Amino acid sequence: MKNLTKQAPASGVPENADQQEEREPTIAEQIDALTDPSFMTSLARGLAVVQAFSDSRKPQTIAQISQKTGIPRAAVRRCLFTLQQLGYVDAELNNFSLRPKVLTLGYSYLSSTPLTVSSQPYLNAISRDLGESSSIAVLEDGEVLYVARSAASRVMSVALNTGSRLPAYCTSLGRVMLAWLPPEQLDAYFARVKLKPMTDKTVTNQKRLRDLLAGVRQDGYAINDEELELGLRSIAVPVRGASGQVVAALNVGAQAARVSVERMRADFLPVLLRGAQDLSVLLP
Repeated sequence: MKNLTKQAPASGVPENADQQEEREPTIAEQIDALTDPSFMTSLARGLAVVQAFSDSRKPQTIAQISQKTGIPRAAVRRCLFTLQQLGYVDAELNNFSLRPKVLTLGYSYLSSTPLTVSSQPYLNAISRDLGESSSIAVLEDGEVLYVARSAASRVMSVALNTGSRLPAYCTSLGRVMLAWLPPEQLDAYFARVKLKPMTDKTVTNQKRLRDLLAGVRQDGYAINDEELELGLRSIAVPVRGASGQVVAALNVGAQAARVSVERMRADFLPVLLRGAQDLSVLLP
């Protein structure tokens, strides 16, 4: 399942055949399409309900979660009741919010993965040396998933933290990881992702993107120049495991008005390459 917070079409709204072909399936439809006898639908729905809170800082109602996921209200109600009994969700009248216990679901990963455990001191050193924010991310379900970050300053309109997700095709982190995907996996990525313009500079032509990814693979780094957000510029390099396989990406982001592309290549790139090399020694 991917992007569990995409909003389902409002019920009762007619759609023509073209619209039905173009729209992405709801989370409920993705879950129902998995017919393996060993697949536990109720667990999948419960996880989808938890993730439905991820794009909102406000309490959610049963109706709102049902609309976001496409899961029937009765099923959403049962999921929330179960999560509340287990201590993961709090409720005030008809408004539901996550409780701190939810953090334990991700802490096991963060505390046991060498990448997240080992990277923070290196990120802090990079941010200190360059005076800019640095991050490490992995490619998860076609999106950039931040696993560690050192924020020297806020350069985006939205706050980025561990666990934040961004599109891969228009970020320097994402392009680095896409560039080293096996051809069949890259084809699968382009087959399912919708290339939407985030700014007027975003590259959304698949052929052009493939050419850019080939260049990233040849050069060994990716630069994003205001394609994700106007005023934001970033540079990223691959992080490899002991086998030489790219397992993550390391980047630095800065305000475009303050840091030029040329400075990123001249000053930022050597620091990132050293950091990636140091991290690769620590990874399995």
